[in-house]
Amino acid sequence: MASLTRTEAEDRAALLDVHRYTVDLDFRQAADGADTFPSTTVIRFTARHAGDTFVELRPTTLRRVTLDGRPLDPAALADGRLPLTGLAAGEHELRVEADMPYSRTGEGVHRFTDPEDGLTYLYSMCCMTEGPLVFAAFDQPDLKAVFDVTVSAPTGWTVLGNGIATEESPGRWRCATTPPIATYFMAVAAGPYHSVRTEHAGLPFGLHVRRSLAPHLDKDAEEILDITRRCFDRYHQVFAEPYPFDSYDQAFVPEFNAGAMENPGLVTLRDEYVFRSAVTDTQREVRGVVIAHEMAHMWFGDLVTLRWWDDTWLNESFAEFMGYQILTEATALRPWTEFAVTRKSWGYDADQRPSTHPVAPEPDAVPDTASAWTNFDGISYAKGASALRQLVTWLGDEAFLAGINLHFARHRFGNATLADFIDAMAEASGRPVHQWADAWLRTTGPDTLTPEVTVTDDAWRVAVHHTGGCPHRLRLGAYDAAGERRLTAREPAVEIELPAADGTTVHEQPGRRPDLLIVNDGDLTYAKVRLDPDSWATARRALGSLPEPLSRSVVWNAARDMVRDGELDPGAYLEAARGHLPGETATALLQGVLDFARRQIADQYLPDDRRAAALGTLTELAEDILERTADGGDPARRLIAVRTLIGAATTPDTLRRWWAAGTVPGGPELDPELRWQLLHRLAVLGATDEAEIAAEARRDPSATGEEGAARCRAALPEPAAKAAAWEAMFDPADRLSNYLFVATAQGFWQPEQRALLTDHVERYFQAAIALAERRGHSLAVAAGRNAFPRIVDERTLTLGETALREGGPTPALRRALADQLDDLRRALAVRAAG
Repeated sequence: MASLTRTEAEDRAALLDVHRYTVDLDFRQAADGADTFPSTTVIRFTARHAGDTFVELRPTTLRRVTLDGRPLDPAALADGRLPLTGLAAGEHELRVEADMPYSRTGEGVHRFTDPEDGLTYLYSMCCMTEGPLVFAAFDQPDLKAVFDVTVSAPTGWTVLGNGIATEESPGRWRCATTPPIATYFMAVAAGPYHSVRTEHAGLPFGLHVRRSLAPHLDKDAEEILDITRRCFDRYHQVFAEPYPFDSYDQAFVPEFNAGAMENPGLVTLRDEYVFRSAVTDTQREVRGVVIAHEMAHMWFGDLVTLRWWDDTWLNESFAEFMGYQILTEATALRPWTEFAVTRKSWGYDADQRPSTHPVAPEPDAVPDTASAWTNFDGISYAKGASALRQLVTWLGDEAFLAGINLHFARHRFGNATLADFIDAMAEASGRPVHQWADAWLRTTGPDTLTPEVTVTDDAWRVAVHHTGGCPHRLRLGAYDAAGERRLTAREPAVEIELPAADGTTVHEQPGRRPDLLIVNDGDLTYAKVRLDPDSWATARRALGSLPEPLSRSVVWNAARDMVRDGELDPGAYLEAARGHLPGETATALLQGVLDFARRQIADQYLPDDRRAAALGTLTELAEDILERTADGGDPARRLIAVRTLIGAATTPDTLRRWWAAGTVPGGPELDPELRWQLLHRLAVLGATDEAEIAAEARRDPSATGEEGAARCRAALPEPAAKAAAWEAMFDPADRLSNYLFVATAQGFWQPEQRALLTDHVERYFQAAIALAERRGHSLAVAAGRNAFPRIVDERTLTLGETALREGGPTPALRRALADQLDDLRRALAVRAAG
């Protein structure tokens, strides 16, 4: 398929004014094994002057096309484009009849048959270029139009759409006409969904999930609806523009590639957010953030839509920031700690790779849709949200919201650019927001803030050395030691401003210097921070006693950055984790630090001869937490400890005892998620076999069980198991769905099995390049992220660099490989520094 260029989109937008899409989809044979579905699209549009253009369509078969009643040749369709030549100025009607493919990659109309009960479910995913797999479209965000959608489905199915869906006759559904929306927001879902419905603020609200997950949705429905209602009401308090659509449905759908998608009126979310097994409070918090994030998109993205994909941040950065902030304001949840330790780490990592880009790239940096796909990353989400948090800190809430509401009023149901938004902010606040935007949104890389503390007889002075080009308003946190392992905060905290240039800002305070000084206490800005030597020494003794989790997060992130930059031995980080995490009460922080210790330090940054000791340290840490929570009063911390102990086990003994008992002594019981995690680790260790995996798959015949079995089989340290997994992933028959591909890839590469896997490293690059060409964007990303060889050595790096240079990978795979290779270089550098 040809990638739409910015120039082509601008030319088409100058020629066309699109009024209405009438789309009819026929899913009646979906459950009977049909590979395609009939799709009929009627587009009514105006040509402003005579000219030529094209409509996008990616059918299996194009059956018939007419333009103003005149037949066009279906054979003219090439590379996903149907030419429309010789258009006269004035109104036109294009009618397209086609058979469209069902998907197993989460793109277009994804079809899923639940292995647990054999029921079939459909949902669409039209972002960013996948709408033409469903209907014919002028597929670019600035050609918005109203949509009339009808669907034929098997009797007894539920159909959902952007507008309220009504069953006019058995199996025949009509969705209410939408306001003008972008083509990539058109959405339908169809199947025997289980629904929980209510009404709020005069609008129908609904939750929908496949039937096999119905008991799990019912258990959490009130919690989900309560968060939905609270966030909805809070958005109406801060936004002058009312919710712009006629209903609010949230469909939890299977094998979904993203976390969620902000289709107007019909948000689709991955159904892992309907929890089958025990979860931590942080996991529930993250689900709440996703709900608030997607709701923010109803305004940021759906009501006011980006004009071109260089302004992805106008959607994602805002929804990311508003999701965390509105959830904080509307509920008792406090998600900013999870943002600090998890989301910002994602942003910092992405921002330090060669593939980094500005939050708002220059227009020529996003020349086509293929390049735009690569910007849905930690920069557009986490860094952009962090920049907005700084903007609010600088402007204040009132001015920030005034600017947002002015922006909505000017562009409602239309399109906008960065310049439009900055103009509104500057006008509403009277502040030089244009300069702020240039510094924060047009630059790359995180700033670094390094304190240097000096002491006089009656005062102490900190010189904050600033490397980078962003202005910062931040807090200096000063803490005194009360005993060896207890810290108390000095009040009030001091706020300082750093100008938007390299340099040093000096602040002086009377009295003795604090034992621990934290630059960016409270995590209000986005920057790498360092600790002065005395503060780091104090932190190593008493980090866990800092009173606020955000303060602890800033220190842990500083330590994480020092490890990644080769300034702190990974073993010292593990030592700090061993000393402070057993008493850590913030589960988001506990989980985030343990994840870094397990996945980066143990598996990548430490040489092979130190790995077993690192896993032993993590095992001791997890056992310590289990002992401290033996009374069962802290199930979230126990659950994290159990997961950690399973993942760090180097022998099967403890795992086998738990498996036989069906429970961890003192709890928790081994629910399906823990059973699959445990069996996977046994597979890695060579302590299970195909018969036991098959028995567990029969015990759990769900889709998650199917994925768990694939992961376990691929993890077995046997040549035949590796050969079968490799064939399943890369054989041109392409049998695996997106989720089963990822599960298999997750099982395949294991540090414990290096000798068995060495020969597969060279094979990987050619196989991944071929797969990306065949299967498209989503599988290309999965092949790059999940199937990349987990072998940390120079040979893997050399082979990867050669493939990147000479193999011709698709843009999506190229970006994924480039990121993985940069992470590999960093791991090798950390090892060399040690």
